Amino acid sequence: MRKLIRNLYFFLPVQLLLLHFRRYQLLLIFWLVLVLIFTGNLAAHFGASTLFLYPEYMDEISFLSMSMLGGAFCVFMMMWHITTFIIHSKRIPYLGAYRHAFLIYCLNNSIIPLLFLIFYSVVSVRHQWHEEQMNINNIIALQSGFYTGFAGVLLISFAYFFRVSRDFFKSTFQKITKPVKKLRKIIKHDSLDKDSGTIVVKFYISSKFTILAADEHADAEPEVMATVLQRHHRNIAFATIFAYVLLLIVGIYIDIPYLRLPAGAGFLLLFAIVMGLSGALKYFLKSWETIGWIAFVVVLSVMVRFQMFDLRSIAYGLDYHKSLEQVYHYSTLRSLFTKVRYNSDKTMEEARLNRWKTHSAADTTKPVMVVISVSGGGSRSAYWTFRVLQHVDSLSGGKLFKNTVMITGASGGMIGATYWRNIHDAHKMGLLQNPYAPKYQQNVGKDLLNAIIFSLASIDLISPFNKITTAGYKYTKDRGYAFERELARITEGMLDHPISYYSSREDSGLIPQLIINGTIINDGRKLMICNQPIAYLTQPEYSLRLPSPPIDAVDYCAFFPEQNAKQLLLTSALRMNATFPYVLPVVRLPSQPRMNIMDAGLRDNFGVQVASRYLHVLRDWQNKNVGETILLEIRDTRENDVTGNTDQSSLANMIADPLFVIQNKWEAFQSYGYNYIKDFAPAYVDNKLHVITLQYIPREFKKTATLNFHLTRQEKEDLYESINQSYNEAEIKRLVNLLNKQKQ
Repeated sequence: MRKLIRNLYFFLPVQLLLLHFRRYQLLLIFWLVLVLIFTGNLAAHFGASTLFLYPEYMDEISFLSMSMLGGAFCVFMMMWHITTFIIHSKRIPYLGAYRHAFLIYCLNNSIIPLLFLIFYSVVSVRHQWHEEQMNINNIIALQSGFYTGFAGVLLISFAYFFRVSRDFFKSTFQKITKPVKKLRKIIKHDSLDKDSGTIVVKFYISSKFTILAADEHADAEPEVMATVLQRHHRNIAFATIFAYVLLLIVGIYIDIPYLRLPAGAGFLLLFAIVMGLSGALKYFLKSWETIGWIAFVVVLSVMVRFQMFDLRSIAYGLDYHKSLEQVYHYSTLRSLFTKVRYNSDKTMEEARLNRWKTHSAADTTKPVMVVISVSGGGSRSAYWTFRVLQHVDSLSGGKLFKNTVMITGASGGMIGATYWRNIHDAHKMGLLQNPYAPKYQQNVGKDLLNAIIFSLASIDLISPFNKITTAGYKYTKDRGYAFERELARITEGMLDHPISYYSSREDSGLIPQLIINGTIINDGRKLMICNQPIAYLTQPEYSLRLPSPPIDAVDYCAFFPEQNAKQLLLTSALRMNATFPYVLPVVRLPSQPRMNIMDAGLRDNFGVQVASRYLHVLRDWQNKNVGETILLEIRDTRENDVTGNTDQSSLANMIADPLFVIQNKWEAFQSYGYNYIKDFAPAYVDNKLHVITLQYIPREFKKTATLNFHLTRQEKEDLYESINQSYNEAEIKRLVNLLNKQKQ
């Protein structure tokens, strides 16, 4: 037994495994990140796991999409082999005595990749069975696709290593992979570079998949073996450049759906590039590696500082010419949003409501007025919001759309609500026949995450210099652009218009006006995007008598009149409203200093602040002209149970909870705070205001739909059926009864 254990310990696969944990643990982080993603312990809110467990290509998961993912994983695995081979080859110089040294190394270095493949297969099968509700035949077909792609790239890789690379690429990459002589003159030999200690091996797996003793090569000359191994070092340069060029090409042609790889495959290629660069940095700089990384960060910071590239995004349709930029400062806001403008814009809105009233009811009646506020929550909220609005509008015979004067809110909820409004607007204009067709609900549930993450991997982190031209202006193409194009595509062009396209019909009262919000992270103010003038929403009413009123919001069109504000694409407005941190890039607007915009939910995740101020300002008009006022709140979380309960039962929680309490409980703080607003709101209109809340209630509390831009089939079914929960049914019944109520 002792001999068996000793032989196992000196078995080359075991020695290589231990070597990875003893030396350069940084490279193991790539595997750890993937494991954490698959298990939902990393980037779960972003839906990262679905990119790998349910990869989509051309809007569906298929044999081909899984093949692409399998092929990308093989590229990542081969980069792992090449990189570690370069770094550790000096510890196994005797390996160079074998004819197929690299093949033998790969076979003996495969414990981690094999364990990972087994782990991935188990997790992906479980996900496809439980979350996507696929049958066993489809699951087997998908797994076959993954391993077909994996095997195909594996065969191509070894064909390159053993034949093509022998002569064809040798001269090309010879200089790249050898330490630069000039660099060696600057960085002198350092005793720390010496990392002696070849690993002792008794047995290894041969190229014929047999276990052989390694003793016969123990006396091989290290210098000779090092020379043999040197020939393989150029392969890392070719593999890295190949992965980079592949991502660069598909990034340039990202508008062509056929060239858009599954996002999981794109990220694996990106990981391969980063791993290859990390290995190259270690190989060239050795003990100077840390200084090398610091220099890289410094150079990157300088490039950003001098605007060689910008990590922020832009809003498509706006004119970013510097001569037109307005100073973003309180003094500018004070000069723009005056008491005179406040009252003028209020009067214009009352005139718009009068025009709406003529379309909604006879002159002798007082119609029911509806204001809709929707919550943020990615695709979950978009799908739920659209489901609620379609269902209630159908039950009321179209009265919900007819009686709604304004829609506001945050993030995904505004995407669903805007799509609903535009579908019914197109129906009124005769552009489509059935606004309740099931395909529209299916469209709003389609994946957006794949386009975002693939663009992040193939453009933002690879080539942040791509340019496009929109409305005569040149802009940077990034994951924000990819999000907008995908949103326009899945909604069949219903959102692919500038905001001005809807201006006249909003002004005449034929369709509800939208107030699309964002958060100005420079100072915390709201950015409010609306076709109609809304200065009356930029500050509290009491402040009009103050010499320095607290202006807490910016009317977008009033602030950017010279930059073609109304040519802003609706998709860009919705993107600013839904800019979840890191998933979508911060949007910069043309002011001095730049106005930086993020998700509306940072200030008002439920739209209640804007809706309540709107109702308060227009209370006199409502008291005279409408019978009942309805504030319809649509939220993707339960009002009284917004977030799960936590306790400090562990040391980690004791340390982390006080630090992250605002971040983790921020939505709950907002939700409970709005209860105070809804207490006071009915008094605005002589207690004729009815607050109706429709909320997503999952069948199982712990299996709520995730907050990201991808929904599984099970999540869609859960969201769709939530309308039938007893609480929602009672609220819908009350809402429909109110919509049928008219006063003389």
